[in-house]
Amino acid sequence: MDKQDLQQVTIRLALPSDHPRIISVMPEWWDGRDLTGMLPRLFLVHFHDTSLVAEKDGEFVGFLVGFLSQSRKDEGYIHFVGVHPDFRKKGLGRELYRRFFRICREHGRSLVRSCTSPVNKGSIVFHGRMGFMTEGGDLRVDGVPVTPDYNRPNDSKVLFAKYL
Repeated sequence: MDKQDLQQVTIRLALPSDHPRIISVMPEWWDGRDLTGMLPRLFLVHFHDTSLVAEKDGEFVGFLVGFLSQSRKDEGYIHFVGVHPDFRKKGLGRELYRRFFRICREHGRSLVRSCTSPVNKGSIVFHGRMGFMTEGGDLRVDGVPVTPDYNRPNDSKVLFAKYL
């Protein structure tokens, strides 16, 4: 996506009413993987003012669900991001992250964290390009540090951190 294409995309704060649209595209955008259980409505009820939705010509093309940590006052957290397959590798994901970084800085946050599954190689590469560093991990998968049983048994994650 060049600058002109990106200018045609509207990025706005999410609304709780965006939740059905977001979960409706998730299986398609993740090649049939049903990850909808990882994004309950409560995220958009409680964190819509730090979450983003991208649209082009009325079409839903991306989202970022993030929040400011209540327990770690210097941190923001990116919980879930999705970009329509036709809009990947064109700058939209990068722009969603940049806008979330701006929200974090405006609220005095200096660190952003995120995580992904070890099978999501595209996400791992993307986070590296965005300046995230991998953190810890008791295992290595394809040379990447992985934290086993992160959210529940048999749910390994690659953990990321980026200082703003």
